[in-house]
Amino acid sequence: MPVNKQASLLQYSGLAFQLLLALGAAVYAGFWVDKWIAFRIPIGIWLLPLLVLIGILVKVVKDTSKK
Repeated sequence: MPVNKQASLLQYSGLAFQLLLALGAAVYAGFWVDKWIAFRIPIGIWLLPLLVLIGILVKVVKDTSKK
């Protein structure tokens, strides 16, 4: 495998790991916020992961766009 392909693979696998970890933390934090504030509707568990996804998508676009 060429070095350039291997570096690209490592970069995207790191991004995937970061995405999974951030989503897991956001779901846990949303669950905790919903429990703490005692909403009838689970707003935190929906809103926090959505914000994380938007942030990570913005990061991916910035990282992959040509400078």
